[in-house]
Amino acid sequence: MIDARTYQAATTLSDGTSVTVRAIRPDDWRAVLTAFEGLDSESVYKRFFTYKKTLADDELRQITEVDFDRVVALVVVTAENGGDPQLIGGGRYAFNEVASVQDSAEIAFITSEGYRGRGVAPLLLKHLAGIARERGVSRFEAQVLSQNQAMLSVFRRSGLPITTQFNGDVFTVCLSLIAG
Repeated sequence: MIDARTYQAATTLSDGTSVTVRAIRPDDWRAVLTAFEGLDSESVYKRFFTYKKTLADDELRQITEVDFDRVVALVVVTAENGGDPQLIGGGRYAFNEVASVQDSAEIAFITSEGYRGRGVAPLLLKHLAGIARERGVSRFEAQVLSQNQAMLSVFRRSGLPITTQFNGDVFTVCLSLIAG
């Protein structure tokens, strides 16, 4: 069984950039904060459904100090051109707190400005789906603002069976993880 707490895989983005996909760690808080502060306001809004300029200490703890029994959180790190490792994206799935059966989980992603369109979110989706399937998760759900066409496209092109429902300005996306 995959241990999500120590998950790590060397791979490449769709453009050939070498990256590591790994479990988030508590000591990633500074890298998460730096990556967040580099996002434009629209990116923040599309991910958090609100505008904010920084993350509070409790939000940073929630993001980096993960209970891997309820949440699986991965980050993508690169050291392009031999530089220091840089966190360029993150994704996670979390079980619904009230669900008695953990067969469905909510999923979310965020990608740094300079790495959008280079395959970060699809890569994270692939790794998260692999971990989730092994844990018996049968579907991912996501709430996506209608103006977030890039994320909707990632889900549509994932190769996973998809259903969507539209309510107001938000799509509820369901991705089946069951091999069909």
